[in-house]
Formats: sequence, C-alpha cells, structure tokens
Amino acid sequence: MDSGRGGRGRRGNRGGEDRDVRLSKSMSYALRHGANQMGLHMGSDGFMFVEELLAHPQFLSYSLEDVERVVATNDKQRFKLLPHPEDGRLQIRASQGHSVQVMDLELKPVIAGSPDCPAEAVHGSYLRNWSAIQQQGLSRMRRTHIHLAPGLLGEKAVISDGIEFFWSDNGVLLTAGDAEGKLLPKYFSRALRLRPTRSILPLQ
Repeated sequence: MDSGRGGRGRRGNRGGEDRDVRLSKSMSYALRHGANQMGLHMGSDGFMFVEELLAHPQFLSYSLEDVERVVATNDKQRFKLLPHPEDGRLQIRASQGHSVQVMDLELKPVIAGSPDCPAEAVHGSYLRNWSAIQQQGLSRMRRTHIHLAPGLLGEKAVISDGIEFFWSDNGVLLTAGDAEGKLLPKYFSRALRLRPTRSILPLQ
C-alpha cells in the first residue's frame, strides 16, 4: 500500500464521500470564509500560496497533485490556480462565494443592453426558505454577493434601479444587492418548484 500523501486514492472511508469532494469542500471553506480562523494568510486579492495551504494540519493528507486535479475537474470552476508573478510560487483562490472581503476578484461589470447581459436570472434555494424570500427578498447574508445564473429573475429592471451586477471569471452572476444587501421581492417574475414535480409557486 502506498503511504505517500497523494497515494490514498480518490475515495476515502469517511461516510463514503469522495476524497476529492472533501478536499474541494475544505478548500472552499478556507478560501471563502475561514483563512483567518485557521491561521492562514490570504492576500487582499483572495489568493493564498498552495504550499501554505497544504502545510495546514487539515490538508496534510493531500498533495499538490490532489489540489491541481480538484481545480481542473471541478465542474463549477470554483477555484483559480496561478503562479505568483514575482517568484512563480503556485497560488490559489476561490472564484466567488466569499464572506471575507476580497479587494479584486477580477469581476466583469454587466452593462444593461450589452450582449452578455441576460434578460433574466435565476437563484436556486430550498423550499423551506421560500416564505422568508417572499417577504424579504434574497439576501447576501454573510457573503459579499448574491449568486445568480442566467434564467428567470427580472435582472434588467434591477440594474435600472442602480443595483450592480458582475460576472465572475467562472461564469456566475453576482450582485451585492441594494444598500441592505438584498434583492427585493418586486424583482421576481416567477418562482418554480422543481421537485418532486415541476410547478409554479405563488409570489404572494
């Protein structure tokens, strides 16, 4: 049996969860929320040196090859891996989803009427949240942005009210919302319940 850091295979024993999934979740927490609490240094641009991440006790069982594989195969492209421009050391950051303030995520502003401005957008949530969303709208809560995708929400009307939208470099539509960090219910055109059967929910 290989005892190297990367030699355990992709599937672990803890609850049958894929080892790469565990690594992805751990990296997401460290890079989006927990760097300070974990004693990890993150730059103002959200990047962290991979070697420092792997030196943390939570990541000692993983290798650089594990990190590179998870970044390359993640279907939502949650992470960005780049060499540092000065010394070439490999650094990593989360593409979006931060609760910590990051100065420059290289977000692309969405301009109303431009070809990359979707007519509508959608936000996915759980049915248990629907009552609160109906009353208060969508909230970014502890994160810096509300996450959306091209689809079903009246996004152009929101832009005309002065609320800014951005594309992340992995194709997620982001907004900080209004002054209170919200998208109010007046911007919703419809709500769909997808399971167990597809149905339209009443807005009010």
